Amino acid sequence: MRSQTLSRVTTSRAAALAALSLLSGCGHLPGGGNADARLGQNGTTPTVFGYATADEPQAALAARQILNQGGNAADAAAAAGFVLSVTLPSRAGLGGGGACIVKMPDARGNAQPPVALLFPARAPASLSGNRPAAVPALARGLLALQARYGVLPAASVIVPAERLAGGVPVSPALEADLQVVGNAITADPAAAAVFAPGGALLPVGANLVQPDLAATLESLRVLGVQGLYAGSYAQKFAAAANKAGAGLLASDIVNSAPEFTAPSLSTSGGLTTAALPTPTPGSLQPATASFSALDKNGGVVSCAVTMNNLFGTGRIAPGTGILLAAAPRPSQPAILAASVTYTANGTFRATATGTGQGAISRANAIACPRGVPGGEASCSATADPNGQGLAIGGR
Repeated sequence: MRSQTLSRVTTSRAAALAALSLLSGCGHLPGGGNADARLGQNGTTPTVFGYATADEPQAALAARQILNQGGNAADAAAAAGFVLSVTLPSRAGLGGGGACIVKMPDARGNAQPPVALLFPARAPASLSGNRPAAVPALARGLLALQARYGVLPAASVIVPAERLAGGVPVSPALEADLQVVGNAITADPAAAAVFAPGGALLPVGANLVQPDLAATLESLRVLGVQGLYAGSYAQKFAAAANKAGAGLLASDIVNSAPEFTAPSLSTSGGLTTAALPTPTPGSLQPATASFSALDKNGGVVSCAVTMNNLFGTGRIAPGTGILLAAAPRPSQPAILAASVTYTANGTFRATATGTGQGAISRANAIACPRGVPGGEASCSATADPNGQGLAIGGR
């Protein structure tokens, strides 16, 4: 039990320490730069103020581009989440779920209280499949985030992921996860066709092509949430998932609504930190990933997502491109760590996320010691050097 508790504490503490180190001016990366910032960076040079972090570089780059296009933190975070479902499906997929801390100003720019957005990959009503899968929740959660807080057309936050599903180099982050699972992922024909099309697992830099996933993302872009979660689309997905042993019903998918609720709050030194409600773990943490975005108005969104297991069930719902998340065990809730710190008047100061697998934790953070808006020049960001992610921003 002690090791189980340490898993939770290590994840949360890593996120908190990352933010604190930036606030104190120690160990920061001005402008969020690192060597990976050059990967696929066309059009991401900051033209407006904003920062983004993610556990895979393309997701951070997509978020930064959305900020450049006039989007806010909610638009940018939604785009990052959709891109992660393409570029890091081992930990973030349309078949999985997650949660976000959201602190966005109102239409007049006035600071508002933080909100927790929960869209967990829950177990279906009946665990009847031979490889039980979770109810897919990621797309519904991201679309709910963008619908409530975003300023761009909803389709714009899906386009980057849809394009990358047509072909994107395998990142070091994805290759590392492929090496962990080894050839076990090739036991499913649909998964083998994606991750080992020539019979061997794709190496870093190889072209990852997911045409079925691109078609699913196109459906979401054109039809919105109904493109997966309603009527015949939900029925078709359930039928495809059950061919992979999922045990899902169309009603599971239709009823998988996200929830906006109050976060956990704590106050110290005149600062308040809003964090995701954290369940008491009964075993080691499933694999997770994270992403964050900060915009020019001090709006911030930080999210952590999971497939409830590395690569979920290891099976893809045929014809959809969606890798199925594993149905969660009651004794193994996902530990999703994300937090936002702000002043008494609501001014943003820092955000941090903690992710990992088992007891291994990584932390990404954005911090502005003088606050935003007003202290933009004080801002910096970092991606954990033990990971393969990216922090980018500035202006």
